[in-house]
Parts: sequence; C-alpha cells; structure tokens
Amino acid sequence: MNGHSLTPSKHPRSSSKRLSRLVHGLIGETHKFYPQEIGRSIFKTLPAVLLGTLLNILDGVSYGMIIFPASGVFTGLGGMGVSMFFVSTLIAQLVYCLGGSSFAGANGSMMIEVVPFFHILAATIARDIGEDYPKEIIATTIVSYALSSVLTGLTFFLLGYLRLGVLIGFFPRHILVGCIGGVGMFLILTGLTVSTRLPSDALDPPTLETLRYFALNTHALAQWVPPAILAVLLRLITMRWKHQLVFPIYFIILPAVFYIVVAAAQLDLAALRRDGWLFESAERAGGVEDKWYGFYSYLDFGLIRFTPLWTTLPIQFALLFFNILHPPLNVPALSVSLDEEIDTNKELVGHGYSNLLAGFLGTVPNYLVYVNTLLFYRVGGGTRLAGFLLATATFILLIIGTGPIAYIPVLVVSTLIFVLGIDLVKEALWDTRHRVSRMEYITIVSIMVTMTAWDFVIGVLFGIVVSCFFFVIQNSQRKSIRACYAGDSAISTVRRPAAHRAYIREVSKQTRVLRLQGFLFFGTIAHVEETLRNIVDGPDWQGNPVRFVVVDLSLVVGVDMSAAEAFVRVQRLLAAKGVVLVFCGVTADNPSGKALSSVGVLQEPYVEVFKTLNDAMEWTENAYLRAWFRAQKSWSSPIALPGRQDTGLTFGETLTGSPRQMQLRDVGDRTIAVESPDKESEIFSEPFNTLLNAFSSFHDVGHDTLRQIAPYFERFPVQEGVVLWENKDTPDGLYIIESGVLRASYKFAEHSPVIEESMVSGTLAGELSALSGMPRNARVVVERQAVLWKLSLENMRRLETEHPHLAQTFVQLVLKAAKVDADILLAALATR
Repeated sequence: MNGHSLTPSKHPRSSSKRLSRLVHGLIGETHKFYPQEIGRSIFKTLPAVLLGTLLNILDGVSYGMIIFPASGVFTGLGGMGVSMFFVSTLIAQLVYCLGGSSFAGANGSMMIEVVPFFHILAATIARDIGEDYPKEIIATTIVSYALSSVLTGLTFFLLGYLRLGVLIGFFPRHILVGCIGGVGMFLILTGLTVSTRLPSDALDPPTLETLRYFALNTHALAQWVPPAILAVLLRLITMRWKHQLVFPIYFIILPAVFYIVVAAAQLDLAALRRDGWLFESAERAGGVEDKWYGFYSYLDFGLIRFTPLWTTLPIQFALLFFNILHPPLNVPALSVSLDEEIDTNKELVGHGYSNLLAGFLGTVPNYLVYVNTLLFYRVGGGTRLAGFLLATATFILLIIGTGPIAYIPVLVVSTLIFVLGIDLVKEALWDTRHRVSRMEYITIVSIMVTMTAWDFVIGVLFGIVVSCFFFVIQNSQRKSIRACYAGDSAISTVRRPAAHRAYIREVSKQTRVLRLQGFLFFGTIAHVEETLRNIVDGPDWQGNPVRFVVVDLSLVVGVDMSAAEAFVRVQRLLAAKGVVLVFCGVTADNPSGKALSSVGVLQEPYVEVFKTLNDAMEWTENAYLRAWFRAQKSWSSPIALPGRQDTGLTFGETLTGSPRQMQLRDVGDRTIAVESPDKESEIFSEPFNTLLNAFSSFHDVGHDTLRQIAPYFERFPVQEGVVLWENKDTPDGLYIIESGVLRASYKFAEHSPVIEESMVSGTLAGELSALSGMPRNARVVVERQAVLWKLSLENMRRLETEHPHLAQTFVQLVLKAAKVDADILLAALATR
C-alpha cells in the first residue's frame, strides 16, 4: 500500500521543478513566487514592452507592407505581408525569450534587409508562370519566401552546431557594406514609390520619364517631399538629442499631427485614401483572407509550380549569402554594447531554430535586431519575462489583423522607410570615407550602383568579382622581395680559420641571396622573375658574374602554379649560364615545396634545396673551399668541411679560364695560400701547428709564445656522434680543433628556433664559458670524427700560476678569436 501511494507523487514533484525552472527563467532567479513579486516584475518591464511593441508596429507597417511588390498580381497584398512579418517576428521572439538566445531581453524581427531579394523572387516567378495565373504565382511566391527561411535556418544551425561561426568573419566587410548601401538605395526608391502610390517596379530601373514625374509633378512632389524632409529632420534631431525614446515619440507625433490637420480642415478620409494619403483598406470579402492567417489560404499545394522554384535557386543562394552575414556581426556588437559574454555559435543555433520554424510555418526569415534589443535593455527590458511579454503583445497585434492599416497615413510609413534608407546609405558612403582604402570605397560605390541600376544578385556577384580584382591589384603592389644582397653579407655561422673566412668573404660576392615573403602568385612573381633575370642578363653580370643564386622561401606562405612555372623558366636561364639555383626554407611537406615539386623544378640539374638559409650558405661556402683545395694538388689532405658532403659540383681543376674561376684562384692565393703551413712550422709536433692555425691571423703573437703554451694542452680524440657537453653543463675547459667538425646548437627560449653553429679545424670551442666559469650555453656534438686539444681548468690555473704574463697573453688571444666568432654569428643572425 505504501509503495503504491508513493509512486504517483513523483510526477507532480518533477512537474513542479520544471515549472519552477521556467518561472525562474522568466522573472529572474532572485524573485520568489509571490504574486506581488511577479506583479512588480511585470510592472517594471512595461516601459520596455510598450517601446518594443511600438517598434514592431512601425517596422511591421513600413516593411511588412513592402514584402510583396505593389504591382501586377501582388497589388493589394500589403496587409498579407504585414501578417507574415508579425508571424515571423513572433516566432523569433518566442525562440529567443525561451532560451534560444543568451540575451535575456533579445528582440526578434523579420529580416527587413532582404526585401529587395523578395521582390526579385516575386518578379521572376510571375514572369515564369505568367500573369494569367495569379493564384499559382502567389502560392509559389509564398513557398519561395518560406524556402528562404528554411535555407537560412539550416545554414545558421549547421554553422552554430559545428562551431563554424568564425568562418563568416573571413568575408570581406566592405562587400557587406556595399550590399547594405544597395539596400539603402532600394529603400529610398521604395519610399518614393510608396509615398506617391506608384507600382513598386516604377523605379526598376529609374527612367527619365519617371524621374521627370517625381521632379515636376506637383501632386507627386507634395507626396514624397514632406516624408523625405521629415526623415532628414529626424536625423538632425537625433544628432542633437540621442535619447532612445526620441525615435518612437517622433513617429507617435506624426500621425497625431496628421489627424489634427485632417480634423481641422474637415477633410474626407475616403477622398484622402483615393488621393494616396491613406492606405487602401485591407478588407476584401470578409472571409478567411481578411484574417491574420489569410496568407495560408493561398497555400494550395496543387497550385505550386516547382519549375520557377528551381529557376530562382541562384537568387535564393544570393539571399542566403546576404542573410548569414548579419547575426555574426550583430551579436558580437550587441555583446560589447551590453557588456555580456555570449557564445556566437549558440546564437547561430538559436537563429537556426527560429528560421526553420518560420520556414515550416510558411513565413519569412528573421533575426535578432541589434538596435531594438539595445533600446529594449536601456528602458528595463533585460529579462526573459520582458521578452515573453513582448511576444504576447506581438501576438495581440497579430490577432487584431490588418484592418487598422487603412487608417495609417502613408506619410508616416514613407518617412520611416526614408529614415532607414538614409541611415544605410550614410553607413555605406559617409561613415566609411576615412575608414577604408580607396579601392575598397570604389568597391562599395560600384556595388551600390550595380544593385540600383541592375539587380541585387548581380550586385552581390559584381562586388565579389571587383573585390577579387582589387585584391589581386593590392597584393601585386606589395613587395614580395624582402631583401636582395650579395653572399658576403650573409656568411654562415660556421667557425672557420681566419684565412678561410677571408677567402669566403671575397668569393661569396659570386653568390646572390634573394629573400622572398608573402604569397607568390601571378600578380607578384613578375617582379621576382625580372629581378632574377637581371642577375645574369643585366650589366652587373659583366663586372661581377655569379656562381650561386640563393632563393630564401622561409617567409613565403604559398606558391601558385604561375609562380612555380616562373621558377622553371628562371632555372633554365641560370643553368645555361652555369649558375646554380639554391632554394632554402623549403621542405617536402610545406606548401612551397609541394608547389615547386609539382612543376619538377626541384629535380632539375643545377638546383639544390636546403631547409634553412644558413644551411644553404654553408653549402656554397664549402663549394668555394673545395674548388680551391682541388686545384692545389700538392695539398693532399684538405680539412674536413661541415654540412652536406654530397656535392658533385666542380669549377674546373685549374681555376683558369672564366672570370669566376680566376677570381677564386686570385683570392685563394691572397688568403689561404699565404696562411698555409710552411716547411719550418711543419717540423714541430702538435699542438703547435693547431695553435698556430688558430691564432696566426693575430700578428702580435710569436712562435715562442705558442711553444710555451702547447705543453698545457692534452690530446682528446672523439668519435662521431659523441656529445661533448649539454646546455647548462659546468665547463671543464676549452678546446682547439685539430681535425674534424663540431656542431653547437643554441636554444635561447622555448619559442625561439634552434640556432646551429659548426666549428672546423683551427677554431676554438667552449672558450667563453671556460674563461668566465659560467655554465655552457649550447649543446655541442661531434659531427665528424675529431681530434681536439683540451686546456683543462686545472691546467689553466697552473698556467696562470707558473707563467702569469703568458696566461694573460693567451687569454687576450682567446678573447680576440671569440670576438671575431661572435661578430660572425651576430651578423649571420641579423641577416636571417
């Protein structure tokens, strides 16, 4: 018995919890469920609800009236457009206030900026079906409007659900601004046709006869000039007084003044309606068509023509393209204005639900309105209860129907249309005049002109094409060549003997380094190709011919096919001159490497590829040294060189013939040959020869000094791959390299790249940390089997004790060598 009695009690308790959560969401978490508290909450929201209702009335009457064209079979459907407006607005308001939006007081409304696209859809369907089938045209048009809502909702939902809302931010802002300006021009022209009661296509496009009618006809002037003046006056007032209630109060005063004048002059309303001062009565036969749900009576699925729906898909996609750009811009802007953290993707999902519901219920797209929501918050409407009460008020307006439209002055609606049109044109033309570049401004103006003179879809496509064209021009004007200099300004980080370094510094003038940046495409590669051609075709070739052209692509983000094929042409020209094209900053899996591989330039002869500029320069320097060593046949044991050893490049064994080879011979005779060991020094054992090789470039050092220092060094042979020390290790002495190669790796910070420095025979390693007693600042590995001479810290102290003056002289020699090596390293890093 007890068990049976307890079971049913769970359902009311769970239902009570759900009701509690719903009420908390509507009136706020801080309120209790006392009637007086609920009444107080409702009372606080009344100003905001009244303001929101007034804004919905103004928007519904002005923009709902023009959802359908005012010509042909669509004549007299303004009231039905108003109903569709309020149905879409009600759906959006309910979705947002019941949790679809993070903004508690979000205001939803029909997406009014797409009215021009609706007119194009309607006109296209009417033309395809034929004016003799009015019911089929209207039914198909309503379905096309609903289809636009479904497409918009599905797109919003997918973007939000997949968290891709950020992608919309990649669309060029100035194209959207141009489209907004085009909508503004459409609304201004619509204001002219609405105020003069002409068909909506009277200015599509504007003709000389129509313009003459607006300018010279007295009755037309009396109809459109006052609302235009009133629209400008409102903007002048709002420039002086920026209170949020100025706008709604202004449009409350206008109809009041209108009817005061009508009453004072005892004018007949029927006569005013015939003369175009009041809208025609929305009442027809008194049947279902006169109700708010009257537009459903046209949705006879047997009358829908699917072929026109298919032919209007391009227009639908243009409309969709325009629709999806608004919420990702409005939502973040509203978040900043209200200082609320929101998730744009969640808002897109909410927009998806509201538009899908609108589409399935046969009405037009909707969205969160930035201005209305901001005003709603400022007068106390920042709760879901206020949003729900606004939805209730909107529903009441919907039930009342379209009958009151017949008593709304045309002047009020025309003024409202002019105000929005002027605002949008001002936003597009005036507000952007100092914020965009000249090309972007030309794009904005051209989109507006195209939309006004031809078509909105053509305007959007034209804007995209013009934007792409100007994008190419602007990027073509950017410098793709970051730097161009001779190789002697970009010596590698290899520590070499002074004679080798002097030789390399002179012969590296035969190397040209071209450092590129950005994206290489058909618009930028022409200048690059011309520069590379001038290296071998220009006047500099006669006086200073080159052996290597190093192209650094480290800062290049991509290479298109046109640019890759340009490198093929350049490679053929360079190869014909015996010049090696060296690419660096290229790997097999990066975009630049893939693009160059696709055209086969990396597999061509006289082409080399390296990962970094330092590796490329090291390889060219080694090539110059090998050329000298091979020409000196009496020297049977050239020193080991770092880096890649796979070069098969030969410059000619005798270094005679061409100016490039003769320069190598002359420079080598003046540098390496002078510093080569002579017969007297060869009779002394190591480490004297190694010390002499390391310090002979300093002419103030004598042989006797080196002979006295030599006994303090210990021979230290090491195999390839041995780690001599790690970063932060305690120093145990300094080393002088007799043979082999060491490689140091510097890592100064976590985010910085590893910097590598090779050390060959005749150079020092670990000297500064040994002299200072501070930890090692690099990791040193034996790259090629080496013989080192080590001066341990103990022997260094013994030298200082036994021969203080000699120790001081040796320290000065080490510091001189270290300064030269540090200068070379800094210079190499400065050019990277």
